[in-house]
Amino acid sequence: GGLPYFMLRVDRAGQISKRFAGASGALFLESAESCPLWSLHAAFERAGRFDEQAVADRRFARRVEQMLRHDRPIIVGPWTGEVGFELLYWVPFVRWTVARYNIDPSRLVVVSRGGTASWYGPLAARYIDIFSLTTPDAFRAATEDAKKQRRVGEFDAHIVSRVRETSGLQDGELLHPGMMYPLFNPFWKELATVARVDAYTDYGRLAAPASGAVAELPDDYVAVRFYFSDCFPDTPANRTFVASTLETLRRQTSVVLLDTPFAVDDHRDVVQPDTGLGFSTVGGASERQGGSPGSVRNRSTGVVSVTDRMTPQTNLAVQTAVIARARAFVGTYGGYSYLAPFHGVPAIAFYSDHTFKAHHLHLAHRVFERLGGADVVALDVAHASLLNLTLAGAAVPVRT
Repeated sequence: GGLPYFMLRVDRAGQISKRFAGASGALFLESAESCPLWSLHAAFERAGRFDEQAVADRRFARRVEQMLRHDRPIIVGPWTGEVGFELLYWVPFVRWTVARYNIDPSRLVVVSRGGTASWYGPLAARYIDIFSLTTPDAFRAATEDAKKQRRVGEFDAHIVSRVRETSGLQDGELLHPGMMYPLFNPFWKELATVARVDAYTDYGRLAAPASGAVAELPDDYVAVRFYFSDCFPDTPANRTFVASTLETLRRQTSVVLLDTPFAVDDHRDVVQPDTGLGFSTVGGASERQGGSPGSVRNRSTGVVSVTDRMTPQTNLAVQTAVIARARAFVGTYGGYSYLAPFHGVPAIAFYSDHTFKAHHLHLAHRVFERLGGADVVALDVAHASLLNLTLAGAAVPVRT
């Protein structure tokens, strides 16, 4: 029954350098290359990885069980990372944890930024926005070098301390993103299958938040947000592409721009110069409609901006409300583009440099297929001209 491995000395390449007494007498390849089926070290490493995952599983279970021994409030977060990770991993993880351990949602105090309470649904009956505790500049400075919350860092500890002080939660427990990272790291490092994520997530369609930001928008429109990033850098070609895309869209339908008036991360919105076509978010050819504050529209082109309706504490809530009502979303590829399909809105997102990890996108496709109704299409701008040629004259169906 097999070879007694412990009686052999084998290097990582699978070469047997010594047999000890009692070792198998089986013959091995006598060549410069090892048998491709002889993967001793890989087999043992896989066993070690499974053991590490089991340790992470037990550690997380023990921590949650400690929370269940009493009925103290539970601070969920603070979430200071990327939008995509919050949507695709953190929110479904929190939802799963609450359901799996039968935690009373009234104990939860969700802490995030930009008004994302609606993303958590009934789990965020108590929501505290980070921008009620700090400024966008301070937030950006503290988080620009630490997007992944693998532990409770200095800034997270500061926010938790402020939450405790201002909300009477001195004895509150903490469900921090750092508890999620060890569980999902094997998948993110491509050492485990998507089953690792499936075991700790509960996905569902997100409900649109109530927001006055959509009150005077057109009945039918496409939501648009282009920003520069690693996969869509600031180049003349990309700027030209954005201008061309906006021009094409506004000829077919109304366009609502989602550019933010302040920076909270390293993404910079593509702000078009005022061309008289309404691509400028403020001033120039645009005029305020109906005297209503916060809505800028070029009546001749149907290009609308909701920039002035955003504050640091509401910017993602406004963008979510606008996207949830849109016919479609068009913009830069990134985790932000997942927001539309989570609300049942199709999205097409562009990149010019394939710098992102594809397994996040593959997981998103898998999730949206399960939810049904909408997906995100990630497209290299180099292929856009072929797409235009193929679909010339085609229109995006109006949502019913």
